[in-house]
Amino acid sequence: MYAPRVFVSMLGALGVFAVATYLLSGSVSGTLIKTVICAILLQAGYFGGVLYLVWKESKSRVKQAAPSRSEEPEKLQVTPFNGSEPFNR
Repeated sequence: MYAPRVFVSMLGALGVFAVATYLLSGSVSGTLIKTVICAILLQAGYFGGVLYLVWKESKSRVKQAAPSRSEEPEKLQVTPFNGSEPFNR
């Protein structure tokens, strides 16, 4: 989730919400209050989504690390670096 894109999208959604609420109710003060409540709910949902993604990634990393726990460290195969090949493929 790219933060600037999320904030611009959130402001766009709040703008559309504010216009629609004003057209339906005709009240500026009611529109402002409802838009602020909507902004708080959007931020809470964004925060919850980020927490869920972090929890999910943490859970998958624990699953990957659990079976390979042994007393001796895992040995990785190392290939010699060849400068003519990009990214050492």
